[in-house]
Amino acid sequence: MPPRTTPTERQKRLGSELRRMRTAAGMTADQAAGLLGLDRAKISNIETGIRTISPERLRTLACNCACSDEAYVEALVSMARPNGRGWWERYRGSLSPGLLDIAELESYAVRMRTAHTAHIPGLFQTSDHALELFRAVLPPLPEHEIALRLAFRAERQHVLAGENPPEYVGIVHEAALRMQFGGPKVARAQLDHLFTVSEHPAVRLLVIPFVAGTFPGAGQTVNYLEGPVPQLDTAQVDRAHGPEFLGGEAQLAKYRAHLDWMERIALSPEASRDFIRDIASSL
Repeated sequence: MPPRTTPTERQKRLGSELRRMRTAAGMTADQAAGLLGLDRAKISNIETGIRTISPERLRTLACNCACSDEAYVEALVSMARPNGRGWWERYRGSLSPGLLDIAELESYAVRMRTAHTAHIPGLFQTSDHALELFRAVLPPLPEHEIALRLAFRAERQHVLAGENPPEYVGIVHEAALRMQFGGPKVARAQLDHLFTVSEHPAVRLLVIPFVAGTFPGAGQTVNYLEGPVPQLDTAQVDRAHGPEFLGGEAQLAKYRAHLDWMERIALSPEASRDFIRDIASSL
């Protein structure tokens, strides 16, 4: 298989974990190359996600780095195994790589926690609501890209429709519920849809009302995607230039603490559904 020149976020994460494992053990890249029977350039390409590593070589590296966390090693092995082309690959070259990375990470997450202050979570947006958002982008998007983004978002939403969907904890601020993107009719339909999906057995939707006051991370959108082991969690935050993916231990701890705080001050799932229904009824 030829080397990849545009690694996905998941591939880059695997490479960074292997580099972290190697350096923590005091092993140089040249020593790793000799151990695995590879040249120095290939080790560099593996650690940047451009090339893959075989499960056998990965286990050899972990053993020689004295990594005794078997669950962590097996999770890395699973990431290294070829899994075929995900549905999002059909959009490669048409949409930004960051959007595709979000879909890939969602598809492998065992649990998702999100926090939204001004927007409804993307996995719960109606097509009319999403259309209004895409038409408000600057510089303006061409119509064909808007159509692609709508189709892509609809496919992303299938992650919660399978036989064994990941648990989803969505924290939504009252401000997002009161945004009338597209006018009252579109906003009412969006709230009705949000109420419906909140009853999905895998979904726990929590509303933070205005009266809850201050909380950390206010105004920031956070998607926290839990991997099979805590070391492989990923926090994704929105920036003006696009999505940013964070995987450092301190970064993950920070966003876990933010989400924990928000959950504590949010309404219960039952009270949140009543809150959503009351706002919808007022439109």
